[in-house]
Amino acid sequence: MYGITHHGAKDGVTGSCHELLIDEHHSLLVDCGLFQGAETSQNGAHHEQLAIEFDISNAQALVVTHVHIDHVGRLPYLLAAGFVGPILCSKPSAKLLPLVIEDALKVGVTRNRGIIEACLMRLQDQLVALDYQQWFDLPLPDTKQSCRIKLSPAGHILGSAYVTVRLKETAKDKPWDVIFSGDLGAPYAPLLAAPKSPYKADQLVLESTYGDRNHEDRHHRRQRLKASMEKALADGGVVLIPAFSIGRTQELLYEIESIIYDHPKQAISHTATGQILTWQDLDIIVDSPLASQFTEVYRALKPYWDKEAIRRVKQGRHPLSFEQLTTIDSHELHEQTVAYLTQQKRPAIVIAASGMCAGGRIVNYLKALLGDERNDVIFVGYQAQGTPGRDLLTYHDKADGYVMLDGEHCEIKAQIWQIGGYSAHAGQQDLINFAKRMRKPPNTIHLVHGESHAKQALREAFARQLPETTVLF
Repeated sequence: MYGITHHGAKDGVTGSCHELLIDEHHSLLVDCGLFQGAETSQNGAHHEQLAIEFDISNAQALVVTHVHIDHVGRLPYLLAAGFVGPILCSKPSAKLLPLVIEDALKVGVTRNRGIIEACLMRLQDQLVALDYQQWFDLPLPDTKQSCRIKLSPAGHILGSAYVTVRLKETAKDKPWDVIFSGDLGAPYAPLLAAPKSPYKADQLVLESTYGDRNHEDRHHRRQRLKASMEKALADGGVVLIPAFSIGRTQELLYEIESIIYDHPKQAISHTATGQILTWQDLDIIVDSPLASQFTEVYRALKPYWDKEAIRRVKQGRHPLSFEQLTTIDSHELHEQTVAYLTQQKRPAIVIAASGMCAGGRIVNYLKALLGDERNDVIFVGYQAQGTPGRDLLTYHDKADGYVMLDGEHCEIKAQIWQIGGYSAHAGQQDLINFAKRMRKPPNTIHLVHGESHAKQALREAFARQLPETTVLF
């Protein structure tokens, strides 16, 4: 059996980085992500210690499952450590990855344009964009071993993929298939089709972010989002949605456009003034230059959308660009918007990064608006341990609940919601179905990208539904 070493996301959900050991002199890396919150690697790397702390001398290639920062954020450090192999990813990811890396360099490393351009040039030189379901033969010098790599749609964000690595020692041997799930999307998510299981896997490296729960269905999550929008209209409050710039932001815009489109005549009375408001009175604000760039790429890559989304476009609708949508790019306009929403009782929904409130423009909105009970914060994604997002979920219902933001003590009076159905991750049964629906289910499953209680719950569920499969973590 081929070996697998985990350099990140083994004991938590961030810092994804896995190494498939093919033989004594050859290996393959899958992802190289940033650690967030209090999470670390086994060798001590964390959100401030980013240098590559493991030996890369045998790594023949890097496969990128998708471009979220917890899967690609340490890529510049991998290049700096001397990695010169090909970087394989899907064609949509190849469009998005340079944007992500440029932003990561600006925020966490340097604003020196020369250094950034040099890194991006290195990245482009090594980038190999693959079509989905296309086999790539990875050269392995000085060995008869063969290695083929295939990417399949994972339904998590645009360009996301799960990875099939097919290994054979000699031409006469049966192939050994190792599959890395990356992050799998939930069924019925906006914009992207759900992932389809492969024919078989001998070993499966499977994410377990929500291994202990199932998500609410699309109808209920949509109703909860609609209820928060109605509340904003009724009390003149602001709904803050911390979200990753790529994936979650575009899915939320898609769903918000749908809610507005389906209720054109709905009228809501403002509780303080009695004024009658409609959906046209609700401002939708995306405050993120990076999200704006990603949304443009999403629009340009409509062929990768699911059938429902393409059908809406053919009807003349614009799911990612509608009348009430305002995009904030400059920092000056950002500051003006925060001040305006703090002073005025005008209903609005603000979507801003970061998704875990650990930085970015959402922090300024939270500091300004958390102390007003008219406002709401909606979490639609996972909140890692040690992040302000996790603290908001933990302490918001305490009598003296507060959160520390940029070293400031911020009292929590706004309502805090969590809508699990908008997670871009598969729930427990979705993860099990991914393995169960293979014609030949895996011999061994390695659970990664999850907290210990989520892994344990998922392993127990697998024991009931796939009892002949060995599940490790």
